[in-house]
Amino acid sequence: MPKMKTDRGAAKRIKVTGSGRLRRRKAFRSHLLEKKSSVRVRRLGRETEIAPADERQVRRMLGI
Repeated sequence: MPKMKTDRGAAKRIKVTGSGRLRRRKAFRSHLLEKKSSVRVRRLGRETEIAPADERQVRRMLGI
């Protein structure tokens, strides 16, 4: 059976931490920032963990 290919789009967007957790960037930070409060924009700049419901699919895409 051939090797599984990594989903390159997912690999560029998701980082695996040393402990094996999956981190991603938040959405809604690219444009139209004037109307968003600075607190909101600052929060959107942080990374967050992948939702538990999506973790199995994401791991499969990354070949983990």
